[in-house]
Amino acid sequence: MKTFVIGISGVTNGGKTTLAKNLQKHLPNCSVISQDDFFKPESEIAKDINGFLQYDVSPGANSKLIQWAHLPSDRGGLDSCFLLSTAHKVLEALNMDEMMSTISCWMENPSTDSGSTEEIPILIIEGFLLFNYKPLDTLWNRSYFLTIPYEECKRRRSKRVYKPPDASGYFDGHVWPMYLKHRQEMENITRDIVYLDGTKSEEELFTQVYEDLLQELAKQKCLQVTT
Repeated sequence: MKTFVIGISGVTNGGKTTLAKNLQKHLPNCSVISQDDFFKPESEIAKDINGFLQYDVSPGANSKLIQWAHLPSDRGGLDSCFLLSTAHKVLEALNMDEMMSTISCWMENPSTDSGSTEEIPILIIEGFLLFNYKPLDTLWNRSYFLTIPYEECKRRRSKRVYKPPDASGYFDGHVWPMYLKHRQEMENITRDIVYLDGTKSEEELFTQVYEDLLQELAKQKCLQVTT
């Protein structure tokens, strides 16, 4: 069965989860998988002398060190950005095998809630580490990356209630530098990625992406007919 897989990634507090949920409400046969759901318990992650959770590559990985910083997510879970990365290595902090298994199960048996065989099953995957993770490269039919400026990101984050709260200097010393390195790494990806202005209203972002997806889905249906 033909499927259509959408990736939504981007900066912390950029609106990934909100956009994914809004799209799910309006797209037929649409499911959402959130990467934040696959973090291991905090008790399994080591902390540095400042109390920040330390994330690195799996033992024995033949690569440069990948370190991560702890960021609460839009839903009160966990979220992360890159500090130093060679990309696509499995992290100790993430159950990436479990996430890939969940995606594979959906691909093998896509949900068709409407019962219509004419509608293409759609899967939205949202999270911070998507387009830099090689095992996901072949999945994407459409990729979106949300960005917001430094001041706006800092303002939004300061209004969030985090448990535990951010330590003094955490945003400038960890969160933003990690995002910049992540964004720089994105520049080396040749696949088409649609960059979104996260300062736009929720409605504007939804409309922009929804209309774009309708066009892409129409193209997919045409291909199905011709084949």
